[in-house]
Amino acid sequence: MKKLHLLALLGLSTSAFAQSPDKELMAAAESIEDQVIQWRHEIHQNPELSNREFETAAKIAAHLNSLGIEVQTEVAKTGVVGILKGDHPGKVVALRADIDALPVTERNDLPFKSKNTANFLGSETGVMHACGHDTHVAILMGTAEILSKRKDKIHGTVKFVFQPAEEGPPPGEEGGAALMIKEGVLKNPDVDAIFGLHINSATPVGQINYKPGGTMAAVERFVVKVKGKQTHGSQPWGGVDPIYISAKIIDGYQSIISRESNLLVEPAVITVGKITSGVRFNIIPEEAELIGTVRTLDPDMKKLIIRRMTEMTEGLAKTYGGSATIEFQNNTAITYNDEELTAQMLPTLQNVAGAENVNLVKATTGGEDFSFFQEKVPGFYFFLGGMTPGNTTPYPHHTPDFMIDDDGLLLGVKTMSQLTLDYLNAQ
Repeated sequence: MKKLHLLALLGLSTSAFAQSPDKELMAAAESIEDQVIQWRHEIHQNPELSNREFETAAKIAAHLNSLGIEVQTEVAKTGVVGILKGDHPGKVVALRADIDALPVTERNDLPFKSKNTANFLGSETGVMHACGHDTHVAILMGTAEILSKRKDKIHGTVKFVFQPAEEGPPPGEEGGAALMIKEGVLKNPDVDAIFGLHINSATPVGQINYKPGGTMAAVERFVVKVKGKQTHGSQPWGGVDPIYISAKIIDGYQSIISRESNLLVEPAVITVGKITSGVRFNIIPEEAELIGTVRTLDPDMKKLIIRRMTEMTEGLAKTYGGSATIEFQNNTAITYNDEELTAQMLPTLQNVAGAENVNLVKATTGGEDFSFFQEKVPGFYFFLGGMTPGNTTPYPHHTPDFMIDDDGLLLGVKTMSQLTLDYLNAQ
């Protein structure tokens, strides 16, 4: 095992293995902090849903064009890609920011509070950057500005990937990282590594969290359709009860987690979030439908759980006289930080933020489609503090009260800029 990787796994400082941050780079980041915050406010006030980020994309493209960066638009519908070639040959690194907002009505008194509404799945709703993607866009726009003025220090090429639809495309549409990959975002020139970050409302400003290996879960959506035989509620023996079978299936799924999954390897979750069946209190219906999610952090555990859920669904339904099918939809893969790349870049995080502010953390069962990029090339994804220090009641992501402290953006710009130079110039 490489020494850096060992230290990374132990959460120990590796700052002795890397140079100090570029002072000119840090000063440049500080000089545009106000502008980065202003971009964030403008984007926050004008959020757009997945695959509908037209104004956001136009703003990004205009900024990249103003910097003399080669720009590609309408990538994966509304995505923007900027290509910056350094003055020296070398590898290609991609930097990714997601740009979409959520169908959430904002509930606060911020002067830059969202003013947008939209129709989402047939209902009128507010639109809000309730997961911090507005900060990601502003940070990467700032990073692009800084690096575009330092081509003489870049050994290789930087791809700025502004990705739409991280929260998932509308029903019936393609989108997100998967569609960007399908359209060749990692090609021409071929990307060697990719970096991404996510702001976190429960981590104090100035802090960075990371984890080698499985960092965020693979997310599978599943739909179970149970077929029984309809009968009068007073005579259950005259039919086959799909609701009873559904209860047995749900109970069985939990035994996969509690008795068959080695949770010492990684955590795993099976959740049934919706059950639909029946029309009247005294009728045993013919069918039932279960919809839920599976979260896994280990590829082998994922295979085991999906296989056993399939076997159990079919087997239990048959045991109780009915039949059932299950279908899975892969929403995200495992957000898997390449161990070697993580160890290589950890000193950069520690030198920019301070070793005492970089924390080795456990995995989370949330999901991220950045994972699809990591399936193709080595990737490193970390979490940036966005909570006002001293706040003891931060609001969760995807809620109307979600809030990020603007002071967190500067560290994001510094870190992404320094990561890029350190990676490319280490060749």
